[in-house]
Amino acid sequence: MMIRQNVELAPYTTFGVPAKARFFAEPESLDELSAILNDPATASVPRLVLGGGSNILFTQDFDGLVIRPRMREIELEDENDEFRFVRVGAGADWSETVADFVARDWPGLENLSLVPGSVGGAAVQNIGAYGLEVAERIVEIQCLDPESGRVVELGVDECDYAYRTSAFKREKKSLIVLSVLFALPKRFEPRVSYKELAAAFGDRQPRSAAEVAEAVIAIRKRKLPDPRELGSAGSFFKNPVVTRVKMNFLLDDDPRLVAYPLAGGRAKLAAGWLIEAVGMKGMREGNAGVYPKNALVLVNCGGATGAEVLALAQKIQSAVKKRFGVQLEPEPVIV
Repeated sequence: MMIRQNVELAPYTTFGVPAKARFFAEPESLDELSAILNDPATASVPRLVLGGGSNILFTQDFDGLVIRPRMREIELEDENDEFRFVRVGAGADWSETVADFVARDWPGLENLSLVPGSVGGAAVQNIGAYGLEVAERIVEIQCLDPESGRVVELGVDECDYAYRTSAFKREKKSLIVLSVLFALPKRFEPRVSYKELAAAFGDRQPRSAAEVAEAVIAIRKRKLPDPRELGSAGSFFKNPVVTRVKMNFLLDDDPRLVAYPLAGGRAKLAAGWLIEAVGMKGMREGNAGVYPKNALVLVNCGGATGAEVLALAQKIQSAVKKRFGVQLEPEPVIV
C-alpha cells in the first residue's frame, strides 16, 4: 500500500471528466487507512473520500488527498426469525453486493439493483429507487473518526437520514465509513407499487427478489445510460419539495405537472418533468448534454470537462427557476 501522486481521477468516476488528485490512496483495511491518515506527507492537506465515483462531479483538480476505501468483506453477523444481519465493507461495489444478496435469496435490497457506486457511498447518500431508500435496511454504520483515531459505531437514528442525504453530508462530514450493517428481512415482501414496477408486473405479484431485481434492471437500462459508454452520475437533480400551496398554484398553471403530495402540507415535484417542460431534454452544450431518454440525467458526450457539465446544470436551474419559481438542487457532490 502506498500513497500515489498526481493521479488522474476520470477512471474512478462515472462522469469520466478530467481531474487530478495531488495524492491518492486505496486502503484495504483499517490499519492501512490509519497509516495513510498519519502519513506526514499528507497530514496538512484537504481530504476527500471517494466511493464508487457515481455521485460526484470534479470541476477542477483536487489539491489534497483522495481516499478510495477498498474494504469489501461480506459477513453474515447474526440472524433471528425475522432478519439476517449482514455487514458489508464500505468499498464493496453496491450493484455487485445487491446481485450477490439476490443470488443467495436474501431479499430486501432488490429494488436498488444496478445502482452504481459503493456500499459506503450508498449509506452516505441514502440512495433510493423504485419505492425503497437504503436507510430502511440499515442498522448501524461503523466509521473511523480521523480526529481521534477511534472507530465509532452509529445507529441508524444517529445518521439523521432524509431524502438523498444524511448526517455524513452535514455535521458528520469528517467521519470515514468503514462498513455498513444491514437488516435483511427473511420473508420476501415485494415492494412493487412504484408506477413502472407496477406496470411491469400487472395483476400478479412477483414470487422472488430475483424477479423484482430483473424488472428493476430492465427499467434502469431503458431509462439510464451505461456510464461505461456515456459518462453520467445518474439523476443530476433532486426532486424538489415545495408547499402544497405551491403545488396547487403550479397545477392551476399547467395541469400536466407531475407532483406527489407529502405529509405536513408539502409536495414533491418531478424534476425531470420540469426540465422537459422548459425544453431542455436532449439539448447539448459543447460536450455536455441532457440525456434524450431521461431529462434528469446530464451526460458527458465525449471529452466534456466538469466545468462544461456544471455550466449546463446552471443553465437548467436558471430556466426552471424562471418558468416555475422552483430551485433545482444538484444531487452529486460538486468539487
